[in-house]
Amino acid sequence: MSVGIACLVLITGFVINIPVFIAVIAAIVSYFFLAGDASPMIAAQRIVGASENTTLLAIPFFIFLGNLLNHAGITRRLLKLAEILTGHMKGGLAQSNVMLSTLMGGMSASNVADCAMLCKMLVPEMTKLGYGRAFSTAVTAAGSLITPIIPPGMALIIYAYVADVSVGKMFMSGVVPGIMCAIALMVTIAIVARVRGYKPARAHGPTWHEFWHALKGASGALTLVLVILGGIRLGVFTPTEAGAVAVAYVIFLGVFVYKELKLPHLKEALLETSLSTATIMLIIMACSALAWLFTWEQLSQSVAGFITGYSSNPYVFLMVLNVFLLILGMFIEGNAAIIVLVPLLMPTVKLLGIDPIHFGLMMILNLAIGCLTPPMGTVMFVANSITGTKVGEFCREGFPLFVALIVCLLLVTFIPAISTWLPYL
Repeated sequence: MSVGIACLVLITGFVINIPVFIAVIAAIVSYFFLAGDASPMIAAQRIVGASENTTLLAIPFFIFLGNLLNHAGITRRLLKLAEILTGHMKGGLAQSNVMLSTLMGGMSASNVADCAMLCKMLVPEMTKLGYGRAFSTAVTAAGSLITPIIPPGMALIIYAYVADVSVGKMFMSGVVPGIMCAIALMVTIAIVARVRGYKPARAHGPTWHEFWHALKGASGALTLVLVILGGIRLGVFTPTEAGAVAVAYVIFLGVFVYKELKLPHLKEALLETSLSTATIMLIIMACSALAWLFTWEQLSQSVAGFITGYSSNPYVFLMVLNVFLLILGMFIEGNAAIIVLVPLLMPTVKLLGIDPIHFGLMMILNLAIGCLTPPMGTVMFVANSITGTKVGEFCREGFPLFVALIVCLLLVTFIPAISTWLPYL
């Protein structure tokens, strides 16, 4: 009875759109107010204890890294390389948009931040070249959804923390699906551009001189991706240490090589990092306590018994879960959903013999797509608010891109090797 009321309070909080951590804490308080068999001190201990896990130290480092990229001049150099490589294709600037998101996804940690930055940088340029504003906004938002699944996405770190799996393996699991999503979006853009007559941004493909010049300019940024992934994969350092090394490397590049990073930029990046880290940690702490509450009430076992009572086929379970998560992702922030749902679903996942790495990547990609859909998709709202696009226009123009992402989700769901091949190589 008490846990049912807590769930009702939680859902009500999400519906009326109060901050996620406040809705979760309200649900926890209502539970302990009604239940007499558990001490509220346990909830307080769980909330505080969630912040003491060393895995979470990677979060502020990678958020800081993402905030530094633009100030250090790395984003502009990556954009130039993306334009050189894809500008001659059908829908050239839109193709560059997606490629830049993919390259940025290997360094930035926030799809919302990437979307906001690229909406300001590229949407005005795309509209000048004749692209519809709504289509430009949808392309930018869809491309930014690659960020959570390409390392070092925050969702990968949070899932590894909740599911007690290797952060390094989760990082590796996102590489192939991330590239696959980028290719799917670029193919879709090429088809739309051919139908609508969108012209390439460049009249010809890259010459060797242009390519070499752009590659040389972006080599420092591309080396950063190798530092993060290679260092973790080879066991040189942990994901947390990788974040610290990457931050130091970007500061070195911005100050001494590109000479664009100044002290005011560092102060601004630190402030943005503090605010973003505080928001994420509040969600993690509150949702960790809620996850303990569900474990205390043995909801995990109840969910596992209910699901396996209808079907013991893992692919049926994954298909039903995909539909559920797509709907849930329309209403709740993805990281919060991961922290709350993974403890509930993990017993069923293990019982059905599903690989936790495969399950995690599928879940993260699914919830990322939810950020693109109304009524409460966070990436959709950020993009629309910056460009002044209406939700209806966004949905209509973004539908082909949404379909491409759903196809990728189905491939990741039913072909586990896409997400598990690299981690277990």
